[in-house]
Amino acid sequence: MPNKTIRPIAGVDRPFYCKMTSSLRILLIFCLVFAGAVGCLDRRPSGQSLSGDLQWSGRVDIKGDLVIEKGSRLEIAPGTEIVFYPPGENDLYVDHPHFTGSELIVRGTIIAEGTAEQPIIFRSPDPTAPPGSWGGINLVGTNDSSFAYAIFRQADSAIHSQESRVYIEQSIFEENLVAIRFHSSEILIENNLIRNNDTGIRFHFGQPVICKNNIVCNRKGFFVTSHPRNYLIENNTIMENERNVFLGENVPDDFNMPRNYWGATEPVQIRATFFDQQVESYLGQVRILPIRSTPDPASGPQWNR
Repeated sequence: MPNKTIRPIAGVDRPFYCKMTSSLRILLIFCLVFAGAVGCLDRRPSGQSLSGDLQWSGRVDIKGDLVIEKGSRLEIAPGTEIVFYPPGENDLYVDHPHFTGSELIVRGTIIAEGTAEQPIIFRSPDPTAPPGSWGGINLVGTNDSSFAYAIFRQADSAIHSQESRVYIEQSIFEENLVAIRFHSSEILIENNLIRNNDTGIRFHFGQPVICKNNIVCNRKGFFVTSHPRNYLIENNTIMENERNVFLGENVPDDFNMPRNYWGATEPVQIRATFFDQQVESYLGQVRILPIRSTPDPASGPQWNR
């Protein structure tokens, strides 16, 4: 059984709790755990695995690496805050493809779908903490996981998908080292705001559909590291990044990104923001024609304007 730190919720008088008999304490703890399942209790899973059908709401504190086991399903309710603390001795997975810091490692399925009024928030406990203050949400061989109306801040790699099928929509990624990282995944990235990250989207291989996103003010908008395939990247606003597109050394073929808006319409001006064949001859060329002359009015999260 996973260990949980039980803390009395508001309305439970601590001196009264200390005076209770052991049997009454056990009964109260049972009630608190039940209440926590519907979001009335802060929980701190720490260096452990969870399995089965799981529901989180309210606030969930994670200290260390927490694994959602294969075959399990985690559903996160609208308005929930997932807070990733410094991991201490419970940073069990640090080598690639994991990251230093507390991680949520999902080998089953995760459904994190908030609403415009109640987005789900993934963050550090310290609002001033820098990017990389927690590891990320690591999806490992998951099917049909989804994120919508969510906010991700201060992670190393906020979402990292490995050989998974995942949908990411109507969400905000800011102040992360990498907003969305994936390989060998079927992934839909649509109607998101990806801004002020070191890298917006980083991937190799993969089968992404990346449409109607605002990818702005990052150091790298796109970082394509190796042999992309079966991809569609259209109708995005990609602008004001230090490098809008950066091709890695294992991308010798041309990379197609037509029908996007780049904040300019002159190809020479747009290509000046790329790291591709024009910089290193062994790389492919980012191909951008035709170019959108105006942003897609439906790009970005429709609820955060």
